[in-house]
Amino acid sequence: MAKRQETKWQEFAYAAPEARSVQLVGDFTKWTEHPVDLKRGKDGRWYTALGMKPGVHRYRFLVDGEWRDDPSCEARVANPYGSEDAIRRVA
Repeated sequence: MAKRQETKWQEFAYAAPEARSVQLVGDFTKWTEHPVDLKRGKDGRWYTALGMKPGVHRYRFLVDGEWRDDPSCEARVANPYGSEDAIRRVA
């Protein structure tokens, strides 16, 4: 019998006080197929938390429809579009 992988809560944040919308996209959202909307905090940062399966996941942010890097993430890998995806390791 295969062991069931439990999801782990992961928090994401992005500072964009002037933005109208911020979305989290990645391999866990099938990229733009199922983006996750972040909510704006009073501090001008946008936040979300979601359950993710253990493993290594690639992601980026869409800020007002424009692709953006996660400046707080140092682990990155090149993508086929000439930019880099951030890496989130979930244990």
